[in-house]
Amino acid sequence: MKTFLKKRFSLNDLKAYLKFNSDPTIWVVFILLCIISIIEMYSSATSLIAQSVENNQPYNFHILRHLRFLLIGIAFVWVLHYVPFKWVRYGGYFVLAVSIGLLIIILKGASINAVNFIRVVSENEASRWVMILGVKFQPSEIAKLSLIIVVADLISRIREGITKQIWYFWSIMAIVVTVCGLILFENFSTAALLFLVVFLMMFVGQISWKYLVGTVAVLAVVLIVGFMLVKTVPEEKMPNAFHRAYTWVNRAENHINDKDTTYLITDKNRQVMHSKFAIVRGGIIGVLPGNSEQCHYLPGAFSDFIFAIIIEEMGLIGGIFVILLYLVLLYRAGRIATQSKTVFSAVIVIGLTLIIVIQAFIHMAVATNLGPVTGQPLPLISRGGTSTIITCIYIGIILRATRQIRREKQIKMKNEELNFKS
Repeated sequence: MKTFLKKRFSLNDLKAYLKFNSDPTIWVVFILLCIISIIEMYSSATSLIAQSVENNQPYNFHILRHLRFLLIGIAFVWVLHYVPFKWVRYGGYFVLAVSIGLLIIILKGASINAVNFIRVVSENEASRWVMILGVKFQPSEIAKLSLIIVVADLISRIREGITKQIWYFWSIMAIVVTVCGLILFENFSTAALLFLVVFLMMFVGQISWKYLVGTVAVLAVVLIVGFMLVKTVPEEKMPNAFHRAYTWVNRAENHINDKDTTYLITDKNRQVMHSKFAIVRGGIIGVLPGNSEQCHYLPGAFSDFIFAIIIEEMGLIGGIFVILLYLVLLYRAGRIATQSKTVFSAVIVIGLTLIIVIQAFIHMAVATNLGPVTGQPLPLISRGGTSTIITCIYIGIILRATRQIRREKQIKMKNEELNFKS
């Protein structure tokens, strides 16, 4: 038995396994985004500092909190890029089941709050958080991660066994509709983003066109019917579960019909107007970190509108630099996917990268008034707890794929060398 263990788990094998062997470009992008996050969080958290003082907390309480979550996220990245893919693959199903249960708890709302150890927390007229034993987090973020893992696994099974394609496709649709449907009631933008990413994963995974076209057709009908109901049925006559639908439609219409040229600030356009002021003030090179003025007036300057503060302090040059970081991440993901030997690793890398990059561009569109307000944070930069850690987990899994590819190449080269010598 000792001999077996010695052969199976030698010290040299352990050293070789733990050797840094992942994509350095992704590491650089990840570290740069974390550094920008720390700088901009310090600059934009004026309102949080005032809040800390009012609550008799240290003035830098929220900044240190953000730094703590980043450090936890970095630890997750380091650990996960060593974890075998089979653990990720099958662990996704367990996490998905847990996240669905938590999303149902959010829908239960007030009835759950009666329980001592768990309650639903609402902010900004939306219930998106669950607090268990004093720890608050967003189940939708956990659902996003687990759904992408499970869908990647099912797509890989479709590619491995064409005869079961219909069964696996309907399995994907059932899971996606369940998760996105549960998220939809309180967070339309997240549900829409998640559905789009899953659809792109199926496209990349070469799912039959007839299924993809059918999905788009059904979705279009649902959206049209839903829009017509919102426009024809008064809000007070609709069930409470659909109250957010009226908010979504109003935001979209206000954005499309926004022709105000008076620059008059109201409660409805406060975020948009101060975001515009921040962008104009930034100019080409910005006013440098720590010199933002709009962070004092812009609600959500440290979260939903942090890109506007980035442009104010770092200028157009800084804004373009941040955009390029996300584009480099997308480019590297494409390269990793093409080099992957398994469908699962290729699809999951594409899915995880797309949800980071698309969310980033949605955030940027909102901050620059190119789209209606959605509440999507800028991945790895905006202040966050659950979202920061989950995004770091995305990066860790992507880096795991690069380690696997490099190890496969090294083994192939070693075998070729041995064959050549023999």
